[in-house]
Amino acid sequence: MSSDGIIEIPGMILLFVCLLRCTQYMIQSHIKHIQAFWLAAVLVFFTVIRRELNYLPDLLVPSDFSFLNHSYDWWEDSVLTVIYLVALGLLAYSRHYLWAVLKNVPVSLYLIVTALAIIQYMGENAIMLPPTFGEVVEELAETVIYGIALTYLWRFKLADYESCLVQKLNYELKDVVTKIF
Repeated sequence: MSSDGIIEIPGMILLFVCLLRCTQYMIQSHIKHIQAFWLAAVLVFFTVIRRELNYLPDLLVPSDFSFLNHSYDWWEDSVLTVIYLVALGLLAYSRHYLWAVLKNVPVSLYLIVTALAIIQYMGENAIMLPPTFGEVVEELAETVIYGIALTYLWRFKLADYESCLVQKLNYELKDVVTKIF
């Protein structure tokens, strides 16, 4: 583990719980658009967890690893890029549900997360902060963002959004049927 590994532990726990909560929502839903949205969320949390576990390849993969003339880093980047693209496709597929969820998030929450992301970036790149203190600021900002995500996921009411999407899709279907006939 890196030197700031102890600080990363609460963030990793929060990420795993977020991943489990998204998996729970994916399993509970019976509508394909909603399942696609939550599968995309699971994939996003999976990739974030993988990026946070940056020391894992050093422990498990030999430094001279090569497969089909490509290093582990190349393969990891390729696989994660495919996962990102699949998640993006799933979000596009579930765009109505995505929009219903995003439009009900308070603007203040967007502003807080944006400010924390800027602070995290400043800490990671030691902008206006000493490098050792910057690492602590980076990890704390990430942990707070993950805590906000978990709080939002925990308070989220799947049934409210599911019924909203069903009503919207039924309305669109009726509109198409009336235009045909």
